[in-house]
Amino acid sequence: MRVVIQRVKKASVTIDGKIFSEIEKGLLVFLGIEAEDTTEDAEWLAGKISKMRIFPDENDAMNLSLQDIVGECLVVSQFTLHASTKKGNRPSFIKAARPDYAIPLYENFISQMQNEISATVKTGIFGAMMDISLVNDGPVTIIMDSKNRE
Repeated sequence: MRVVIQRVKKASVTIDGKIFSEIEKGLLVFLGIEAEDTTEDAEWLAGKISKMRIFPDENDAMNLSLQDIVGECLVVSQFTLHASTKKGNRPSFIKAARPDYAIPLYENFISQMQNEISATVKTGIFGAMMDISLVNDGPVTIIMDSKNRE
């Protein structure tokens, strides 16, 4: 699994012109699922993301986690995180998992995140065309890959 995590002041998902979900201070997590991913990847990422110390403490040092600040989380599926750009100018998405495999892992990741934090985890709709709005806080943007454990 690959994720792009953005620390946000607020974020929302709009589908068909209507706000589907929105959060205030917390993390926007774009989640890309690969055909080789497992529930172990979801568990590792959820644990790591929820405990990652990227929020400022009273001295403005990044010392607090999503758990510490009781922040919100918005998870958005994004197969394009597995784009291969090696050949030509059109990305290939061959590594991205098919929906029948990816949806249960997406739901598992959301469940794992929910187990890790106090706030309700908000989402988009898997496979839908979504407009994402956000106010990046910092900006702080982090990329992680569960296969590399980084």
